[in-house]
Amino acid sequence: MGLIPAIDIAGSGLSAERVRMDVTSENLANAQTTRGAGGQPYQRQDVELQQVGTAGFGTTLAGAMNPRALPAQPGGGVQVTGIVADGTPDQQIYDPGSPDANAQGYVKMPNVNTVTEMADLISESRSYQSDVTAMQTAKSMFTSTLGLLK
Repeated sequence: MGLIPAIDIAGSGLSAERVRMDVTSENLANAQTTRGAGGQPYQRQDVELQQVGTAGFGTTLAGAMNPRALPAQPGGGVQVTGIVADGTPDQQIYDPGSPDANAQGYVKMPNVNTVTEMADLISESRSYQSDVTAMQTAKSMFTSTLGLLK
């Protein structure tokens, strides 16, 4: 694999993680929104990702380990294929004083678990930092290679 594709792959990971962090932040911001569009509680959103290119990680690794048996096929990174609503049911809490309460006194709350969202945000942040480190490493290798050619 060349140095420029390595930067492209890390860049695609940065873009994907940024979208995931934005969606997670939106979920956290709307964790208490009982009346959204259409009068329904906010629905948690989730990001769907897909690898780019035909070669999976196993194929790429096998080609790198034994180039004679299997030609190396560069990976292509990752891309966001969509943002979808999470299908978990809404939570209900008993709050008869709320203007959003039904006849039994229950309020439908969004299906957002703040603990899960915070754990996801930490994971996304660390993945983002890993992609930054990979990009910096590729850049450093590229710079060193150019220095050798002087």
